[in-house]
Amino acid sequence: MGKLIIFSAPSGSGKSTIINYLLTQHLNLAFSISATSRPPRGTERDGVEYFFLTPDEFRRRIANNEFLEYEEVYEDRFYGTLKSQVERQLEEGQNVVFDVDVVGGCNIKQHYGDRALSIFIQPPSIEELRKRLEHRATDAPEVIESRLAKAEYELSFAPKFDKVIVNDDLEKAKAEALQTITKFLNA
Repeated sequence: MGKLIIFSAPSGSGKSTIINYLLTQHLNLAFSISATSRPPRGTERDGVEYFFLTPDEFRRRIANNEFLEYEEVYEDRFYGTLKSQVERQLEEGQNVVFDVDVVGGCNIKQHYGDRALSIFIQPPSIEELRKRLEHRATDAPEVIESRLAKAEYELSFAPKFDKVIVNDDLEKAKAEALQTITKFLNA
């Protein structure tokens, strides 16, 4: 039976880089496949990148308590994690990785308790986060301000996570994440 590893972090903290590194480390990690109510993009396939549901189907499944966590990002645009999919992956012996917002991360941890390890990737400071977001050059200034405001809120959740890794040095943060997860999986 697999275990669960939950990652949350403010945008620009380096979470995706750290997760992508861990996926190459032979830990039998597999991403949780989320559900969404948006239509497939490009070559996306149902059950591979996402489970594609209509907004009404998504609402029906929410009403039936089928999600570990979900969020309505915009009107009729939902994203969430189906309990049945996670259970299927765990039964196959996969260690399921989640890349979720802080509220979703706390909900999944609460649901699975000690079977889940929750990790919060923290930037060294809000100023450093600002530099990283500006350096990425993918967002307009008002989007960066919005992300920074959200980051302030998300940072208040850090104490609720099992492990906080401050990403002030990427190689050090990757090594710390690998050590923490390896210890958890071998326990």
